Amino acid sequence: MAIVQKHGVAWLARRFLGAPSVERGSAPRQASRPRRRVASASMTTQIDAIRTAILEGAPAEDIAALPLPESYRAAVVRADEQEMFAGLASDEKDPRKSVHIDDVALPELAPDEAYVAVMASSINFNTVWTSIFEPLPTFGFLARLAKESVWGARHEQPFHQIGSDASGVVLRVGSAVRNWKPGDSVTVHSNYVDDQDPSAHDDAMLATNQRIWGFESNYGGLAEIALAKTNQLMPKPAHLTWEEAAVNPLCNSTSYRMIVSHNGSQMRQGHRVLVWGATGGIGAYAVQYVLNGGGVPIGVVSSPDKAELLHELGCEHVIDRKAEDFKFWKDEHTQDQGEWRRLGKKIRELSGDDPDIVFEHPGRQTMGASVFVAKRGGMIITCAATTGFNIEYDNRYLWMMLKTLKGCHYANYREAWEANRLVCEGKIHPVLSKVFTLDDTGEAAYQVHHNQHEGKLGILGLAPEEGLGVTAPEMREKLLPKITLFRRHGSAPQAPPRAGADGKATRSSGHGA
Repeated sequence: MAIVQKHGVAWLARRFLGAPSVERGSAPRQASRPRRRVASASMTTQIDAIRTAILEGAPAEDIAALPLPESYRAAVVRADEQEMFAGLASDEKDPRKSVHIDDVALPELAPDEAYVAVMASSINFNTVWTSIFEPLPTFGFLARLAKESVWGARHEQPFHQIGSDASGVVLRVGSAVRNWKPGDSVTVHSNYVDDQDPSAHDDAMLATNQRIWGFESNYGGLAEIALAKTNQLMPKPAHLTWEEAAVNPLCNSTSYRMIVSHNGSQMRQGHRVLVWGATGGIGAYAVQYVLNGGGVPIGVVSSPDKAELLHELGCEHVIDRKAEDFKFWKDEHTQDQGEWRRLGKKIRELSGDDPDIVFEHPGRQTMGASVFVAKRGGMIITCAATTGFNIEYDNRYLWMMLKTLKGCHYANYREAWEANRLVCEGKIHPVLSKVFTLDDTGEAAYQVHHNQHEGKLGILGLAPEEGLGVTAPEMREKLLPKITLFRRHGSAPQAPPRAGADGKATRSSGHGA
């Protein structure tokens, strides 16, 4: 029998709590500067009580009755350090120096929000941008959000709690919430938007106040507790561990919109799709969507190991750009059209034709080539610029060959929900390659910054170890080779979680960091 079910919340309070809970009012208060890793006894024991209740499968009423801590641990960047990398080149800026694990005061809960006990989160490239203060510090985003409303003012702090993914359990919901309750196991997507502006009602990504959670808002997912709007919540896939579930929302939803949605390229059966960075975060999901939809992916990677991984993912046509020694720029200012032609020839040799769609996200280094190699009448769809925002391409190859260059940013709630549904049904699989503790968030961001990873890097929050959170072990067993594909290609092999008598998975031997 679970501890909470056996003893009740009163027992938990006596066992763990050394101070009264924080009462949440109806009006927001300003949070103070984060305390720098000097946790109080009451904070530690209240967090322990939340963790224990979740791990022991406490019922919703017990989760709802648990006292909330005054503060919790979170990965933050600090406003007084935003000039720390001034004068350095991007690759010299070190997230390990700028990301701190501090104690953050629990903010007030708005009517449309939820507190989520974060069991796991993950690193995205916007985590890197925040941590190196590029292309500009994110504190300006928080200041603009603060001007919108009294609730928005909570976000302007001398710290920024980062993170745009999470999996966890709902602790509390605001007074206007009707679809979620304490005890619900959820993943959190990062489209941070409300419905008050008419621009949000055709496609929420077009809303004038649309933001990315944990990047353009505060209180993101790299923490023990996160603050999210309840239109960001989605059901946690029952067959996945907390860390496997946490890596999906941002990258999976982005790839769904770019490949599947009518707001993206709306790929059809037989379409050839060139995918840059095909074993990276969004690229690996894109390859899965192309394959599932009857398309033909041509994946571009940067090493033989990544090429092998891509073949195992099911992608037949793979280009190792380093082995082929593609150099699209002669120097800092001049692109090499001969290299564009060589890439196009390689694509045709592999797949038989030019790509109908180019899945573009590196930006400056590849955009010229992407526009050139796309099929006449084809589409280049872009969602990022990880190698530089100032792109250059020969416009003759765009207009005279009737190609389309389309911007695509994240996903609306329906797209994110559909992408999550496909994960829940075992049709799309996580691309988790390595797991870190919350204390090592800076190191994980550093590895993404320097492309030392494959797929996604997970971060444990309240989960004390990997391999927990599985409630559909039979489904997991059937899909295990696909679920763990990227882990097997990571730095250390892992044993699959073993389902216990309660349906939960027991500890996995792999630890990633």
